[in-house]
Amino acid sequence: MKIGYARVSTSDQNLDLQLDTLEQFGCEQIFEEKISGASKDRPQLIKLFSILRKGDSIVVWKLDRLGRSLRDLIDLISKMKDLGVTFVSIQDSIDTSTATGRFTFNIFASLAEFEREIISERTRAGLAAARARGRKGGRPPGYSKEIISKIKAVKVLYDQQDKTVQEIADDLSISRATAYRFLKNLLISGR
Repeated sequence: MKIGYARVSTSDQNLDLQLDTLEQFGCEQIFEEKISGASKDRPQLIKLFSILRKGDSIVVWKLDRLGRSLRDLIDLISKMKDLGVTFVSIQDSIDTSTATGRFTFNIFASLAEFEREIISERTRAGLAAARARGRKGGRPPGYSKEIISKIKAVKVLYDQQDKTVQEIADDLSISRATAYRFLKNLLISGR
């Protein structure tokens, strides 16, 4: 059975072009979704996968309607392959039931893997170059000793209940918002 999947990113966008094309292609059932591709929860896509049977074919108007990224597309199509389901992208002329379609998609998958490896190599090379110049990567160290002493002072003065938060901030040359942030962080950390 040919099952269509149509998606637009926002509720004010229109699915008509995709729906017309999917119907003309012969889709017997079409799942419609008005949700960003970046959303991790796409209920209609999940529902579509729940009804798939071996031999079915998922049809989309264009590749970007199915996946958020090339990695996402590869994962979804691998899942389809495991289920014995083929994939068709009408505008991109990809049909994984044919040798040419599988070849085309495998080229996309290889390019995505190549891109990930290049990014990883560049990251490692950049970190090595930074280390050679005496810099180290990673997150900068936490609060300075001066800030830590101000945080402790805010807590002590606040616990004495002799001054307002504004007076404490003025005494320590910090803003009232910073004094409140220090107190909030102390409450969260349980100190």
